[in-house]
Amino acid sequence: MRFLYCGNNLAQNHLCAFFIELGTRRVRLSGCTTTPDSTWFTQQARQLVWNLNDDSNEIAFLIHDNDKKFASSFDIVFSSEEIESVHTPFQAPRANAFAERWVRSVRKECLDQILILNENHLRRVLKEYGEYYNQARPHQGLGQHFPVSGPVRNPAGPIRGRDILGGVIHDYH
Repeated sequence: MRFLYCGNNLAQNHLCAFFIELGTRRVRLSGCTTTPDSTWFTQQARQLVWNLNDDSNEIAFLIHDNDKKFASSFDIVFSSEEIESVHTPFQAPRANAFAERWVRSVRKECLDQILILNENHLRRVLKEYGEYYNQARPHQGLGQHFPVSGPVRNPAGPIRGRDILGGVIHDYH
């Protein structure tokens, strides 16, 4: 049984929808906008469900807060796929701790270091950070493994480095 967390509000003046799988900590970035409404969120849900249909593992629950942007049409998209929506209690950020931790990580490691110019720039930055987060950033809660299996790294040999986001993050292997 898999749980999926939904969250938003990553960047100032922009809303970014994202979903996190509890077991793997895999982050799926959905979209960014300056004018969020319930229709936009419902479309993000539809697009996620289309992508999830390609995945063989089933998700049983979607956890999200009580923001008005998560209208009944948002929950209907998931219920049509037999995914039960669970609303967190009011003013209880620990109830959605995985989404809160993702927001903290992406802000501290990425967005606080970069001046975001526009929505397209934000989307590119979050896409690159999301790939790093899923494929190269070890997670303590996963025994220092990655959410998505990336290329096998050889523990022997020289240490190599690469810059992520133009040098904001340095990745060594």
